[in-house]
Amino acid sequence: MTLRMGLLSTAHVHTGGFASRLSASDEVEFVGVTDDDEKRGRETGAEHGVDFFEPDALLERIDAAIVASTNVTHRRWVEPAAAAGVDVLCEKPLATTMADARAIVAACEEAGVRLGLAMPLAHSVPARRAREAYERGEIGELQAAVGTNRAWFRDRHLTGWSADAEHAGGGAAMDHTVHIVNLLRRITGEEVTEVHAEFGTMHEGIDVEDINVLSMELSGGGIFTLDGSWDRPDDWDYWGDAALTLVGTEGEIAVDVFDQTIKRTRAGEGIDGVYWGSIPDDALLADFVAACEEGRPPLVGAEDGLRETAVVLAAYESDERGGPVAVDY
Repeated sequence: MTLRMGLLSTAHVHTGGFASRLSASDEVEFVGVTDDDEKRGRETGAEHGVDFFEPDALLERIDAAIVASTNVTHRRWVEPAAAAGVDVLCEKPLATTMADARAIVAACEEAGVRLGLAMPLAHSVPARRAREAYERGEIGELQAAVGTNRAWFRDRHLTGWSADAEHAGGGAAMDHTVHIVNLLRRITGEEVTEVHAEFGTMHEGIDVEDINVLSMELSGGGIFTLDGSWDRPDDWDYWGDAALTLVGTEGEIAVDVFDQTIKRTRAGEGIDGVYWGSIPDDALLADFVAACEEGRPPLVGAEDGLRETAVVLAAYESDERGGPVAVDY
């Protein structure tokens, strides 16, 4: 049976990508969208050839949903979906408070529905190969990890809320930390035990951090640093990166998820980067659909969401205190 899916909110910058993938999938019937901003929701539906529904009406018609809302409203969308028996693929971070994160997980567990996180890096070919190499013991014992997830400062212009703490819950650290922490956890099985964060703001007119560097301790005793800043200039040839280097007693593993690019020069338009590799978002959706059909958890699920939310919140507490903070899982 074809899985009937819909979009709960169209606020997120990734909405268009989700909608296009749902429309193109042979495994999915893209039923429609809903949104608390009716104009925005109707425009998205019309763009992708599906109907706009009120929330309850859409939930009655679907088996699974993608929550593409603002960060602070994930709980408001997930809880009704779970109550309606609808499986959920939720944008990251799972929540901006641990209370909301735990409530989301509890609602899905109590309703017996699957909860996945829209975290594509673990699905990438480089990440899968890195995990296989790590599990073979090719670098020995992990000593240190260095990650980057640096990007254009683009979300404010595309969504209107990603650099607004009221809707996003924070800035670049809220946006980017979860991706690389999840990548490290997925490859190594290590957990972050302590965070020392330094935040700063480079761009004018915003009240959140766009620069952040996290120095972390890992459960195995190693160290982990992460730069997740919105610091790429607007004319940079590619949006950013998602990279992780693991240093062990016997060698190193370097993962650059979006390194499969070529630079293109066009007269009068400058240089841009064209990605030619396999697309992690495609694998993310395929895994979620398969999880719903097979009755199994998605690759990146509820426990990941809880743990990575805890790391992010420890980073904000650390910056506020001016010192290291233990992660409270």
